[in-house]
Amino acid sequence: MTIAPHAPLLCIGSVLWDVIGRAPEPMHAGADVPGKITRLPGGVAMNIAMALARHGVRPTLLTAIGRDAEGEELITACAQLGMITDHIHRPADLPTDRYMAVEDSAGLIAAIADAKTLETAGARILDPVTDGPLGRPHAPFQGTIALDGNLTETLLAQIATSDAFAAADLRVAPASPGKALRLKPFLAHPRATLYLNLEEAGLLCDNRFPHAEDAAQALISLGLSRVLVTDGANKAAEASAEGLRALAPPQVRIARVTGAGDTFMASHIAAELAGFPRAEAFVSALNAAAHYVSQGADPCFS
Repeated sequence: MTIAPHAPLLCIGSVLWDVIGRAPEPMHAGADVPGKITRLPGGVAMNIAMALARHGVRPTLLTAIGRDAEGEELITACAQLGMITDHIHRPADLPTDRYMAVEDSAGLIAAIADAKTLETAGARILDPVTDGPLGRPHAPFQGTIALDGNLTETLLAQIATSDAFAAADLRVAPASPGKALRLKPFLAHPRATLYLNLEEAGLLCDNRFPHAEDAAQALISLGLSRVLVTDGANKAAEASAEGLRALAPPQVRIARVTGAGDTFMASHIAAELAGFPRAEAFVSALNAAAHYVSQGADPCFS
């Protein structure tokens, strides 16, 4: 199955440079070890957009990128990777955002996200869809929106309640456990699907859950329309008014973890845009995420 090339899809949120150091062995606090350091386009919205592009989707980015040298380089990279960059907010007085992480053989050790430019830009990144070429008050955007929780609480709450987004298929990820509570306004949104890990789901429910199934059911009971909850190598769950399904992901050797959740989300969206039934889209996303963490690449589904 293929996705219609004209299908409208927006990726809203962080687009920045990822600086990631990886060590091949376990690390401890204060360790100084040999490894590999890479700089790649990243950010939740960008990771989702890149994975979607590999599935044949050409997403439009709504974000803030500075007009500094790093920003110009990032804009070029986005265009080369298949994204539409025409509507990106470009402040002249702010630097391009960055994310820095350290990983060892077991996964993420620590990370720092410097998304000050995105946060400062605020609602200006939404102008093209609230009153511009992508949507207006009398003609709201009706496509799919992949939204990340790196936006401010105020802006996320505005999106959750604005008429400009009332007709959109909203797909939302918190970006990190520390930002999970920012997604509370979407619990009452009738067209929102949340993509969470087990910790993030627990934070939204102010509870702790032993399994993804328990967390997914709890979120639906709070009024959420639909949710997908992952738990690393353990069973993942999808819940909605249609019911609950849980499935264990393929067991693989971990080569990297940064971006795995974004790959899962993007692969799931792409599968559904291609017409896959919900059960098949769920399996496709789990397989894509497993391949990503084992190989560092995201295969297209068949």
